[in-house]
Amino acid sequence: MTTPDATATPRQASEPERSAYRTGGGIAVERTAAPCDPGALAELVASVEHRRGGVLSSGMEYPGRYSRWHMGYVDPCLEIAARGRRLTATALNDRGRVLLPLIAAAFAEHGDASHAAGGSVEVTVPEPDGFFAEEQRSRRPSVFSVLRTVTTLFSAADDPHLGLYGAFGYDLAFQFEPVEPVLDRDAADRDLVLHLPDAVIVHDRKRESCLRYTYEFTVPESSGDHPADSAKTHAAPRATRGLERATEPTPAVRSAEVPPQPEPGSYARIVAEAKKRFARGDLFEVVPGHRTYGACESPARFYEHLRTRNPAPYEFFFNLGGGEYLVGASPEMFVRVTGTPGEGQRVETCPISGTVRRGDDAFGDAENIRSLLTSAKEESELTMCTDVDRNDKSRVCEPGSVRVIGRRQIEMYSRLIHTVDHIEGRLRPEFDALDAFLTHMWAVTVTGAPKTWAMRFIEQHETTPRRWYGGAVGVIGFDGSMNTGLTLRTAHIRDGVATVRVGATLLHDSDPDAEERETFLKARALLETLALDEAADAGSAEPDGAPEPAAAAEPAGAGMRVLLVDYEDSFVNTLADYMRRHRAEVTTVRHGFDPALLDELAPDLVVLSPGPGLPTDFGAAGLLDELDARGLPVFGVCLGLQAMVEHAGGDLLTLDEPVHGKPGRVRVVGGDLLDGLGLDGGFDAARYHSTYTTPERVKGFAVTAVVEGAGTEPVVMAVEDARARKWAVQFHPESILSASVGEEIIERVLRMAR
Repeated sequence: MTTPDATATPRQASEPERSAYRTGGGIAVERTAAPCDPGALAELVASVEHRRGGVLSSGMEYPGRYSRWHMGYVDPCLEIAARGRRLTATALNDRGRVLLPLIAAAFAEHGDASHAAGGSVEVTVPEPDGFFAEEQRSRRPSVFSVLRTVTTLFSAADDPHLGLYGAFGYDLAFQFEPVEPVLDRDAADRDLVLHLPDAVIVHDRKRESCLRYTYEFTVPESSGDHPADSAKTHAAPRATRGLERATEPTPAVRSAEVPPQPEPGSYARIVAEAKKRFARGDLFEVVPGHRTYGACESPARFYEHLRTRNPAPYEFFFNLGGGEYLVGASPEMFVRVTGTPGEGQRVETCPISGTVRRGDDAFGDAENIRSLLTSAKEESELTMCTDVDRNDKSRVCEPGSVRVIGRRQIEMYSRLIHTVDHIEGRLRPEFDALDAFLTHMWAVTVTGAPKTWAMRFIEQHETTPRRWYGGAVGVIGFDGSMNTGLTLRTAHIRDGVATVRVGATLLHDSDPDAEERETFLKARALLETLALDEAADAGSAEPDGAPEPAAAAEPAGAGMRVLLVDYEDSFVNTLADYMRRHRAEVTTVRHGFDPALLDELAPDLVVLSPGPGLPTDFGAAGLLDELDARGLPVFGVCLGLQAMVEHAGGDLLTLDEPVHGKPGRVRVVGGDLLDGLGLDGGFDAARYHSTYTTPERVKGFAVTAVVEGAGTEPVVMAVEDARARKWAVQFHPESILSASVGEEIIERVLRMAR
């Protein structure tokens, strides 16, 4: 495609590296790669708020899928924008004017290209009038036909950073899909904005390197065999060296009134309408969206805060000019193409479908992941998305090369957990990265299936055009690559108002209210970050008349001395740690100590630990006699419960099969210690026991919790004697399997023993 045209100079430590090559269209390119401080990217972000440019980063890493990179540019020399089928290229400075004649010639291959004042050229691509088989759908004449010619002009196989960077709007799909527009469009709205930067900063976090790549271009001399002659601009400069890189500043961000949030129930009504279409068989799934709003005074600050609070594989900040900004933290790859053009390039996508909220901690996450992976509805959502995605690839990929290489993999974000499939294929030699991009337009995860019918439903039932939402952001590489993320979790900022559009994947068994709640959950990370930014602008002082903050409750164990008796257990230190979290002073001693220690330590609570064997193996009854004589509060765990029950005259049994390290559903039947814990009168907890008792065998205690046995007999899980201040549990509150209730139980014991 291109051939190197010069040699690189030997590189010395911290010295710039220079290289040169000639593009497929004959442009001579000189590239300089100079080391720079990664802090330059922070300065660049601030600049992009005021001048055209873009920043792209990846805030998470997933093996074989995402890598930790951060890159950006400001003051691109050229901009290419589309409104419907009209494409305009604009030189943003004198450097862009050097290249504009070649761009004009590329445009002229697709229609009547005309020059406009201010250094721009435009062409309207005619509607196709011929027949195109589905295998050739991506070659239907469109604005992408022009982009293909432009990328061929700049093609350079060995340069991974030079390319067209920017945003692709949702309405571009209407140039390929038979969808009749219903919603009113503003004629000034753009469907595509791409920049050609001639200076790019690339921070490779894995290699801990940061380089600034700068480019100088020399266009071919007018020789009669180059299309630049037809532009009749031979008097223009033919080289960029020495010309300023700066561009005109963009309009300042202005404040405007934030529109009201969507009417409650409005999205649920769309879900109800979709369910009718599912019943008729018109749709299998569909992903309608609606808009939420927030104020945004500084897109640059919002971007930095968003990527800190909500890391994602595709983080981006674009100043598109005209007062428009896009700031997003998208979780989903759209299309990525790598490899040598014409040699079976790899096409990747990572459709996301299946969503659940994050838990309060790792244990809550694990429980929510379990519910997500066992949900038939969530699995169906992703299955349909992947089937459509595989179909999209099969149009342009080698037979047999399309395969799922990752199925229902878990990706975790600041507020949400998703299931993700990873799909790849190999492009047939006659297709390129743009074919791969177009055959997927737009992703089933933002449209639905069958895709065309889903897009018609969206057009008929959403209240406003999608604009950038559901499209893509990224780069068309002049080396034949492409890397794009879906425009999700994105704020479109204009006049100080950030519009955040969100949707949910609907199926026949969708619950309208639940789907509406999911949309607001998805918008939450962006809206909360916007709210924090606005609060920071307002200052940190409390408003007049603000109530005094409530005094923090005293820790449950503050000032308490706890004696923890260790029956040679493997979990005793975790039990002690739980008590220390609540400020209790804990002394742990092995069993068999001199009872005089009880008087020396004068504990406020004695805890009998779990342990192996039976209570008689440790002489537990003798210690309980000493505790009764002193009237000390006692809390027993597992073996401790067994010792307390046996000491009070109860009987112990042995299970036919021990339950070690297994969860059980504990049902609360009375008492104070476990009152109100869990849902529906129960909770899951960890069991480690072979010895047990049943309610009718317990003497002197009230049975307050049980777990159903293998037969008809319930197994005692908790007992209490409130007057004697004695409590015991058969399960292990300190286990990770009891994480939802364990620490609260320890806190309650401490408060009840005070």
